[in-house]
Amino acid sequence: MPAPGSLQRSNTLGDISLLYVAVIARAVDAHDLDSGPLLAQFGIEPQLLAVPDARISIPRFMRLGHAATALTGNPALGLTMGQLTRPVDAGRAGLAAQTAAVAGEALATQIRYDLLTSQNSRGQPRMLTEPAAAEFYSIKPYNAFNHFVVDSVLAAWTQLLRTVTGQQQVLARVSIEYPDRGVAEAFEHWFGCPVVFGAGHNRIYPRPEVMRMACRDAQPAVHRQLREDCEQALARLRSGWGVRDQVREKLTPLLEGEAPRLEQVAMELGITPWSLQRRLTEAGTGFRELVDRTRQDLALDYIRETRLAFSEIAWLLGFSGPAAFHKAYQRWFGRSPGQHRRAFSEEQKAKGIA
Repeated sequence: MPAPGSLQRSNTLGDISLLYVAVIARAVDAHDLDSGPLLAQFGIEPQLLAVPDARISIPRFMRLGHAATALTGNPALGLTMGQLTRPVDAGRAGLAAQTAAVAGEALATQIRYDLLTSQNSRGQPRMLTEPAAAEFYSIKPYNAFNHFVVDSVLAAWTQLLRTVTGQQQVLARVSIEYPDRGVAEAFEHWFGCPVVFGAGHNRIYPRPEVMRMACRDAQPAVHRQLREDCEQALARLRSGWGVRDQVREKLTPLLEGEAPRLEQVAMELGITPWSLQRRLTEAGTGFRELVDRTRQDLALDYIRETRLAFSEIAWLLGFSGPAAFHKAYQRWFGRSPGQHRRAFSEEQKAKGIA
């Protein structure tokens, strides 16, 4: 069910805390513009920003970011967002990160508890070791609506390292999946290191000596308490996940370009294919049924909440092509994707919602 204060029904594609919407608002205000009308356009009242558990769907967050980019005329608005991001903007996870002993632990802490403020069907960020790097998951296909997401996340992680160490030059390099949009010079200036576009991953690579630096606000007792709070919150979040939820979490990233196999999901879950099949049977479902249901739920949200082309949606759902996607959509909903999108668009316009 939706979190208290959320703006709409639970979205299969994921949702994000309004803490991050407040960062967009600050970035707009930093351009000597009033963010109030923009937030109102998306149905976000000022008092909602003060609700701890308020959330917005990932697609609406991307549309808001796209509108903010257009309003400011700044194609690198994500960097401004990163620069204005404080540890507290990640909630308890950010405060736990700020009080860590060393910078590497701070970054790892924030990423570990990312799920507390952002749930995305496309994946969750992770820390890598050799070499040390923080990786944001792929959100292909890239377009004007999601570039700022990658930019703001990588910039916010960089800003965290700068905040906890007091150092400006904290990175060795940055890699970004999407091609250069004519912003390479601005990005290299902001990150203070080489930035490779069109790379295989979205990553920041902190300097090894920076990862070992003591945090300026290190406080062992507070850090321990905050981590315990975050662990409990994470456990509560996952406590209601049955095998269906666990499989669906792994399915979406695997769907891209192909239909996932049970063996792949079992490997992701760390169990044998036989064990997974048995657990699904005990839960009253089957793997193919779960794949079909996951595709159906995602398809509806992609049609309702995004402006992706049908060919892109077909790829994201693992269909062989648009024709196969259209056939499945007609079977699920009794109408074509185009008919459904037009009907929803008219409904939104009637309500005055962006």
